[in-house]
Amino acid sequence: GGEIAWEMMHQDVMEEWRDKMVLPSTKPNTQQWEEHIRKTVETIYHPVGTCRMGTDDEAIVDSELRVNGIANLRVVDASIMPKIVTGNTNAAVYMIAEKAADMILNSASE
Repeated sequence: GGEIAWEMMHQDVMEEWRDKMVLPSTKPNTQQWEEHIRKTVETIYHPVGTCRMGTDDEAIVDSELRVNGIANLRVVDASIMPKIVTGNTNAAVYMIAEKAADMILNSASE
């Protein structure tokens, strides 16, 4: 993708915008691309899934948000989502927090 973007930005029609590029000014080789990407890459999304919920061996929390193997610990944030949502991550976290509050209150009354 970077190589295609570099080629596009070096077409004559793009000359007036070229000085604002974040891409290298000379055509990079593979090692230079790797270095450039490692220095400049970032995500515009909120990462999710670092403590994902599920029933398989890679899941960290169960359906009640309890951390597997650790008593009295729950994870209540975007990290429990197995995949990023297509909408606003913040809205999904509100839903997770509301559900967690209900589960915690219900388990305390039992």
